[in-house]
Amino acid sequence: MLDPRLLRSDLDGLARNLARRGFVLDCALYQRLEDERKTLQVDVEELRRLRNERSKGIGKAKAAGEGIESLKVEVGKLGTALADSEARLQGLHEKLDAFLTEIPNLLHDSVPDGSVGTSNTVVRNWGEVPKFEFEPKDHVTLGEELGMIDFEAAAKLSGSRFVVLHGMLARLHRALIQFMLDVHVNEHGYTESYVPYMVKDTALFGTGQLPKFASDLFTLEGETSLRLIPTAEVPLSNFVRDRIIEPDDLPMRLTAHTPCFRSEAGSYGKDTRGMIRQHQFEKVELVHIVEPQDSYQALEDLLSHAEVVLQRLGLAYRVVTLCAGDTGFASAKTYDLEVWLPGQNQYREISSCSNCESFQARRMQARWRNPETGKPEPVHTLNGSGVAAGRALIAVMEHYQLEDGTFNVPSVLQPYMSGIKQITA
Repeated sequence: MLDPRLLRSDLDGLARNLARRGFVLDCALYQRLEDERKTLQVDVEELRRLRNERSKGIGKAKAAGEGIESLKVEVGKLGTALADSEARLQGLHEKLDAFLTEIPNLLHDSVPDGSVGTSNTVVRNWGEVPKFEFEPKDHVTLGEELGMIDFEAAAKLSGSRFVVLHGMLARLHRALIQFMLDVHVNEHGYTESYVPYMVKDTALFGTGQLPKFASDLFTLEGETSLRLIPTAEVPLSNFVRDRIIEPDDLPMRLTAHTPCFRSEAGSYGKDTRGMIRQHQFEKVELVHIVEPQDSYQALEDLLSHAEVVLQRLGLAYRVVTLCAGDTGFASAKTYDLEVWLPGQNQYREISSCSNCESFQARRMQARWRNPETGKPEPVHTLNGSGVAAGRALIAVMEHYQLEDGTFNVPSVLQPYMSGIKQITA
């Protein structure tokens, strides 16, 4: 959530920044609501003053032996008018809060202009795109020919956009997750957590999934009003909800491996083949909680931590700065890591690393005590994938495939596979 003071102090500047995303800020509606709020606020304060003044007058009249009935009637009318005005003021505050919740984060000045998917800027490339002396297969063909990937069984169990992995492919998937966690915990200083996979709406509101992206979430039926997490970012970031954090406890680096559940409501017809876009997938999530002045260095650190995973796996990738129209609702700036997939002959996203600045913190009431002022102020939150396990599995299969339909296991994963160097039928 944006700082409400920004709307009051620089509404036009705010609108220009948001317009870069393609978001049209209804300035007229905001101004009308804000003008009504100001007027009502004055009315409430005046009615409260008059009621208090007349109430004191009752006591004085009593002491002087004067009649107080007319004063009591007046105080009663003032109380009724005050209650009515307070209720209308509360209603206006709720409308203004609802207005604020629909506004995305402001973009950092370094974010390039452009619409969705057309103007993202390549920052750098790493590794060499593999060359094959044969026509490379995609992960679907490789997995099915090995008898280790089964979309038919998954469809019988759960419908489309699910997968069943068997045997050594399931083990390799698990090995990837363990490898990522070990790198981030042992080398990058993250604290690993095991978190709930079901959360309250308040947690999803805090990180920005609600109310805007309700259609992308799976909601559980029953007595508990819970939803399945779309990413471990939600529970990890909410560790600091409704807290005031002391400076000595910052920065926080948090990680968790979880399944992620997404309805993919806006992706009908996209990536229908294979494991690229699933309703359920595994991810190792990275979250940073930092002092505001440190957040853009933290973004670079977060990005480098995700890059290390891809580098150790020997996967060619590129770093991309998302343009204004492609930057997520809660993010001020996002880098995507796109890994090369030989089976698709293109780069595909495998991690998004975002600085949300104070946007999520304001929604979560997550603050730190600034030692310079002694006052609580919003922290900055960052999140990124370190990385998506399913897409990493796809990339490994396709990068390391051999002409006979088998594929090699990257050397860094072999210790997690009891020394197995090649996946065969």
